Amino acid sequence: MSEPGPGAGDRDLLRVRDLSTRFFTEDGQVNAVESVDFDVRDGEVFGIVGESGSGKSVTALSVIDLVESPGRITSGEVWYRNPDLAGEVRDDAPEAVDGDFVDVRRVPENVRRALRGPSFATIFQDPMSSLNPSLTVGEQIAEAVEVQRRARSNPRSTRSRTQGYGLTDLLASAVLPSRGYVSEESRAEAVDLLEQVGIPDPAERAEEYPHEFSGGMLQRAMIAQALAGEPDLLVADEPTTALDVTIQAQILDLLRDLQEETGMSIVMITHNLGVIARMCDRVGVMYAGEIVERGTLTDVFDESVHPYTRGLLGSIPDLDDPAPRLQPIEGNVPDLYDEEMGDRCYFADRCPKAMEECLDHPPEFEVGATPEESRGGGGETAASGEPRDVKTPAGEHGVRCVLARHEYDPSRALPDDYFEREGDRDESGRGSDREEEVSADD
Repeated sequence: MSEPGPGAGDRDLLRVRDLSTRFFTEDGQVNAVESVDFDVRDGEVFGIVGESGSGKSVTALSVIDLVESPGRITSGEVWYRNPDLAGEVRDDAPEAVDGDFVDVRRVPENVRRALRGPSFATIFQDPMSSLNPSLTVGEQIAEAVEVQRRARSNPRSTRSRTQGYGLTDLLASAVLPSRGYVSEESRAEAVDLLEQVGIPDPAERAEEYPHEFSGGMLQRAMIAQALAGEPDLLVADEPTTALDVTIQAQILDLLRDLQEETGMSIVMITHNLGVIARMCDRVGVMYAGEIVERGTLTDVFDESVHPYTRGLLGSIPDLDDPAPRLQPIEGNVPDLYDEEMGDRCYFADRCPKAMEECLDHPPEFEVGATPEESRGGGGETAASGEPRDVKTPAGEHGVRCVLARHEYDPSRALPDDYFEREGDRDESGRGSDREEEVSADD
């Protein structure tokens, strides 16, 4: 497994507290992210892993404020350590500042937008759909470089979408191509970025269009574009999706090398535990919109507590002893519709160790802590009921499961068909309600 990166420190760069995101659809409310807590430290790679539909990508989009309608971030705090930003917004939004930390959820939208690039950048899952097919790759990277160059030279312009490039400039560039938005300096830097991420013949490749790049080269181009603003935090959302194994390894090595060279922090989103073991310093395991277990690689891989985490690990072949059959997790990830979730452990209907206590929604417990020391329920509230200071890091090994407090008790186990019977009861109840409505109409 990966050792902590040489730049990984004890200081937190990002602290996410009680973050929740909902999608309000015609079919109902979808609870995509539910009271998520995690910290990202300086120079570390923090992994988020789970099955498809667990809420990993929406969590990342929520952190960098890219959730689109009908989605909406409904609660939570995202504390980002940036002394300069704290000094800038302290007078206008004192409630958003705590020391060197700024809650970016409480600052104006244009300020959050200005943080994309120099503070937060992202690599999306599908580079082919993320790049404009009608522009050359070099032009698109150069535009990202130009945006950040203008922002650095005139910080006030970061409060606008155009960085000082208005309608007059647009008309002038249409008549005089030399007056275009992207400068020659930015074009040259785009070529340098392509070379930095390992693109051969970068000057020639910069003049090519996305369809002329292979999948691995497209992903490298996306990484180059993300690096244009020299971000503090890079969100890599399934960066090796649809790539063959050899290219996957090259992209992961590239990200690790860039992280060590620049000192940036990375949030690695993946469903692949092998990627987590290779890349990450710490990890959060997501299920049904919640982080159900988080800690160091040793905590999660060798000393896991949550049955879901153990189920994921049990689904991986053992290269040292490939003879045993794999143990897949039965059932499917829930749809996350609010009316179907209930107030219980969301994994209980798939859990081989479901007990009566699992019918109540569990808080997050710190493994090894006494009940009084454990954080208890709620992202920003400690067990004492007092708000938790944002300067206090979350516990190292947290688990949202009663098994963190006591061992499995077979005498309190739920019957195997408990949730099937519960579903039948719910259907029966809805049928009765419909009959009552019909009777009332009559």
